[in-house]
Amino acid sequence: MPGFRYCLNTSTIRPAGLLEKIRIAGQAGYGAIELWHDDIDQFLSKGGSLRDICHALDDAALVVPTTIYLAGWCGTSGTDHADGLLECRRRLEQAAELRATYSIASPAAGRVDLVEAGQQYAELLEIGREYGIRTAMEYLGFVEHICTVQTALDIMRNSGDPTATIIVDPFHNFRGGGTFDDLLLLQGSQVAISHFNDAPAEPPRLEQHDHSRVLPGDGHLNLTQWLKNLRAIGYDGWLSLELFNEKLWARDPLEVAKLGLQKMQSAVAQAGL
Repeated sequence: MPGFRYCLNTSTIRPAGLLEKIRIAGQAGYGAIELWHDDIDQFLSKGGSLRDICHALDDAALVVPTTIYLAGWCGTSGTDHADGLLECRRRLEQAAELRATYSIASPAAGRVDLVEAGQQYAELLEIGREYGIRTAMEYLGFVEHICTVQTALDIMRNSGDPTATIIVDPFHNFRGGGTFDDLLLLQGSQVAISHFNDAPAEPPRLEQHDHSRVLPGDGHLNLTQWLKNLRAIGYDGWLSLELFNEKLWARDPLEVAKLGLQKMQSAVAQAGL
């Protein structure tokens, strides 16, 4: 089985401009980059174009596994649901122009009916197909309900769509109270991408949020188990460094990107993969 491939999620070097992020990812040695729609919109509002972004991606020899994120598709009804899907369409159109494979469908913050959520995810998958983009389910460890692999998998199953996929993330597994063995509930083909990060032992789990994430190996999570479980289910795709750490944002972004890649490669080597 081929080895893991390395991707940079642009949240890791957030203060940099969009084209600078793309240049840095290529210069640091990544093969792919995850792009955020708020970054894309900000770039376009200042006179840039999607064509400019595509040229930068080509110059850096980067592909776009995912764009982030789609909201309003789940746990909404009536006008709110219609408005949410309209915004999803706008973002999917951007994703298609940027030649992305997936667009990440983020969950509702509160409690949801999992059967209805499955139906809404099926609707989003169908819309994504219109643009040639696969929409992938995300669970977030700090939201009330869709905070584990199991809950996201319930929604995927309830969609009745065999193309349903999931974003997995060690921080969110930890924060949501799941275990790394939850990955064994999945097949490799169901994983759109694995985000990659670590979490500190303190503060307590329920007090941690996005900014708490640290570089792989700098926390207490068993990333060897994470990687071995990914390999056990047949996943050998992208590992994407996703952090929201303000201390790292204050450092040179190229230095952070290079260090993050080294940390990911070291984690894979320590796992013997």
